[in-house]
Amino acid sequence: MLADRFSRRWAVASAGVLQAAGYALWILLPGFAGFAAGFVLWGIGGSFASGAFQALVYDGLRAAGEEDRFAAVIGRCEAAGLAVQVPVAGAASALFAVGGYYTLAGGVSVAVCLAAAGLAATLPDHRAATPQHDAGAGYLATLHCGLREIAVTPRVRAAVLLVAALYGSEALEEYFGLLAADWGVATSVIPLALLAIPLAGAAGALCGGRARRLGPLGLTLLLTMAAAALGAAAMLARPEGLVGVAVFYGLWRVALVIADVRLQAAITGPSRATISSVAGLGAEVVGIAMFGAWAAGGLTLAVVLAFAAALLLPLRLARGEAAAVHARGS
Repeated sequence: MLADRFSRRWAVASAGVLQAAGYALWILLPGFAGFAAGFVLWGIGGSFASGAFQALVYDGLRAAGEEDRFAAVIGRCEAAGLAVQVPVAGAASALFAVGGYYTLAGGVSVAVCLAAAGLAATLPDHRAATPQHDAGAGYLATLHCGLREIAVTPRVRAAVLLVAALYGSEALEEYFGLLAADWGVATSVIPLALLAIPLAGAAGALCGGRARRLGPLGLTLLLTMAAAALGAAAMLARPEGLVGVAVFYGLWRVALVIADVRLQAAITGPSRATISSVAGLGAEVVGIAMFGAWAAGGLTLAVVLAFAAALLLPLRLARGEAAAVHARGS
């Protein structure tokens, strides 16, 4: 709401400052209370960027008449975020070895977050002025505008559900290391064995730009192949199964870019960041549900849920888009 009410650019910049403050608390107060407070700041910072960043990028491209490039741009952003995990992991180990966690590694983390905030502050905010952003408009009016568009527009509602479900399912990533251990990978080499997974995700995000025009049927096939790869890995249950996990993650990342594109293209009102952030909140809820599903049924249940998503979500999206076509025709 703050991003739509005031400035999306400064919302994204504030995210970096808040996350830097979270790191600083972990360094200055290295106990339970300090870490808990730091995670609160980290979560608030994440919420400032959630939705605001996508809205900032989409409206910036639309102002230049190039909104069709959103898939390519957002795909590159996500690919960079995944690929950089590889050198950052090595850098973190080196910083820790040289200067320890509470000095060099922690200090560099604070500096990187502040640098990201500085970069965000340079981005242009091309949002068009509307009555929604007048000084008299309140926060509840901003929220109501966004929630109303979700409630009354089937296409937007379906896209929000798609984004929430696909991003929330990424909670499975938390268990990749445990899977590697269960499948016989030596603990000492698990970090190296898992390197292919974020790289596969980066490749998938890059391909998302070219796959942006996939229809609901194509999205169904894509997600089904991803679920099948994860299912094959589960059946194999050997170190080689990590190849299937990497394929799953790469294909799922293609679908995530497509979902982002569908959501931003569906939104027509002024509360773009609010609607995108509602999808992000939904993803967090789905992620928590995935943790519960893993506790109840492990990878088997996760595979079943992935197949269900592959079959049901594109169908819901197709209905929403058909309703939008019908409304335009009327």
